[in-house]
Amino acid sequence: MHFDDLPRVTLAHLPTPLEPLASLQTTPTGPRVWVKRDDCTGLAFGGNKSRKLEYLLADAEQQGATAVITFGALQSNHARQTAAGCARRGLACALILRDAVGRRVDDYERNANLLYDDLFGATVHRVAADSTPEAVLKTVLAELAQAGHRPYVVPTGGSSAVGALGYARCALEIAAEFKARGLYPGTVIHATSTGGTQGGLVAGFRYAGLATRVLGINVYKADSAAIAADVKTLGQAVLDRLDPSLRLTDDDVEVVDGFLGDGYGQPTAAMVAALRRLASQEGLLFDPVYSGKALAGLLALLEADRLSDDVVFIHTGGAPALPVYASEFLTP
Repeated sequence: MHFDDLPRVTLAHLPTPLEPLASLQTTPTGPRVWVKRDDCTGLAFGGNKSRKLEYLLADAEQQGATAVITFGALQSNHARQTAAGCARRGLACALILRDAVGRRVDDYERNANLLYDDLFGATVHRVAADSTPEAVLKTVLAELAQAGHRPYVVPTGGSSAVGALGYARCALEIAAEFKARGLYPGTVIHATSTGGTQGGLVAGFRYAGLATRVLGINVYKADSAAIAADVKTLGQAVLDRLDPSLRLTDDDVEVVDGFLGDGYGQPTAAMVAALRRLASQEGLLFDPVYSGKALAGLLALLEADRLSDDVVFIHTGGAPALPVYASEFLTP
C-alpha cells in the first residue's frame, strides 16, 4: 500500500524546514547536524502531533465520529494540538488531563497549553496525580453520548498504529530532503515517550529501504524497555499496513537513557543548559519536557564522539509551554 492511499486530512504545513545547526559542528570533519523543524507544522504553534492528527482525525471522520477524546498531562502539547485540530475540523473535543508533574509554580495549572485548550473550545477534565483516567473516560463517553455525539478515542500522545503513520511519512520526507542535497541521513534523534513518533520513524525508514538509525532520547519514564517494546509494536503495526513482508527486530529500536532526570516534566540542569545554548547560538527555542531533554542528549552524544555522518534532530515543538517553566530560567 502507498501512503497516498491512506485516509488523511490536511492540518500541517509540510514539508517542514530542514536547517543546519552550524554551531554544533565542532570540527570541519565532524558530523553535520540538522534540525527538522516540526515545531513549524503550523497547527496551534506547531509540533509533532500535527502529523499524527492528520491520520487520526481522518480515521475519526471515516468512522462517523463527531467528538474526540484524548489524554495527557496538564500541559500536554498533544492535547493542545488535538483541541486545535478538532476546532478546525468541526469536531467536539474532550481532554482528560492528569496532574502528572505536580508542578505548583509559574501559573502551571492554568496558563500556557491549558489556556490554549480553552481558547480552542475543548472541555477539560482534570484527573488527580493519584488517580487514573479510566473512570473519567466512562463519564465523558456517557456525557457525549447523551449530547448526541459519536466519540472517537485517541490514546495518549496520539500513539496508535494510525497516528504513527504521520512519522512514517516524516521519514520519507527526510529521506527526500537529503536525497535532493546529495546526502544521506545517518542518524535521526528525537524525544521519545509514548512511542508513536519513534515507531513511525523506524517503520518509515525501513519502508524506504534506508539503514538510518533512529535514537529516541527517553524523556518519559524509567522503564525504557517498556518504551522500546511500545515503539517496536507501533512500528510493526505501521509496516503491516504498508508492506507486511517487512519485519522489525529488537535491534531496530534504540532508546537512550540518562536524560530523564527525576521524572517526566521535571527540569534538569542539562536541559536548561541545552536550551540556553541553542537559544543564544541559533536563535531557536525548545521545550523543557521533550525537545529540551532530547537536545541535552544530542549534545552529550556529540561531546562523547558517538555520532558520525549527517545527524537530524527532530524539533517536536512544545516551546509555548516555556512560560510555565520560567523559574527554571530566570534569575530571581
